[in-house]
Amino acid sequence: MNDARPFRFGVTTASAGSRREWVEKARRVEALGYSTLTVPDHFPDRLATVPAVMSALDATERLRVGSWVFCNDFRHPALLYKEAATLDLLSDGRFELGIGAGWLKAEYDMTGIPFDPPGVRVRRMEEAVRVVKGLAAEGPLDFAGDHYRITGLVGAPKLVQRPLPPLYIGGGGKRLLSFAAREADIVGVCAKALPQGGLDEQDITAASARRKVDWVRASAAERASMPELNVLLYAFEFTDDRSGAAQRHAAGFPGLTATDVLDSPHILIGTAEQMAEDLHRRRDSLGFSYIVLNTGVPEHLDQFAQVVALLAAQ
Repeated sequence: MNDARPFRFGVTTASAGSRREWVEKARRVEALGYSTLTVPDHFPDRLATVPAVMSALDATERLRVGSWVFCNDFRHPALLYKEAATLDLLSDGRFELGIGAGWLKAEYDMTGIPFDPPGVRVRRMEEAVRVVKGLAAEGPLDFAGDHYRITGLVGAPKLVQRPLPPLYIGGGGKRLLSFAAREADIVGVCAKALPQGGLDEQDITAASARRKVDWVRASAAERASMPELNVLLYAFEFTDDRSGAAQRHAAGFPGLTATDVLDSPHILIGTAEQMAEDLHRRRDSLGFSYIVLNTGVPEHLDQFAQVVALLAAQ
């Protein structure tokens, strides 16, 4: 399997106070050379995923826009297919579909949606992926699982991207990452979700990422090619003092050393050239070629565009 892929860069955000602000943000992301804009699926203080994705697609010409990620427990997979297929059709095939099992317990508590044990949520999401893929195929779908039953449903509308828009699944545990490796086009290596909700902020070391990538490679061994490997940047800082900045960031991640911070694939510190070197090294050793920034701040987008320009088409 050949892991080497060209770099591509994305931005994930769902914050805007007006249509104009959102449209300008999407156009800025495209103009700065990023490949994707992805929209999270959370309740408080965020735009709704589907209309925000469609608005960004309408406002741009080349930018790919995706869900990052649809929480499976917030909608039935038949509705998820219909929304995803409509976004794909109305964008002429620029939509990317991300789906996840859910991890933020506070949102479940606020909305009254049961926060089932991790195994239940993951199994339900696995069934949802099979339903979505079944509806993307020709003919009516019959599906009988533990969580969903579909009888004679024909998926509509039909997709522009076949057999499905690029499917993203991220995770931090072995079961979810192994499933993603078998089923997804893009696999995101993330911090591990905790059984009680939230993320394990110490689970972002290089050693942890290597273990997760090994799980992905083992489960994808029978595929014709390795899925695209993605990593989300939780933090980045442009500086000439890498050591001092790493010490400051380590204070925000209890249990991690400054060396852990510098080596973490989820953090970038240094000059634009040093960041580009780190990303090359991480792609060579771990396979990460799709890098996403967790920010919608215009100044951050402008800053990081230096790195995007250095690695364009590499």
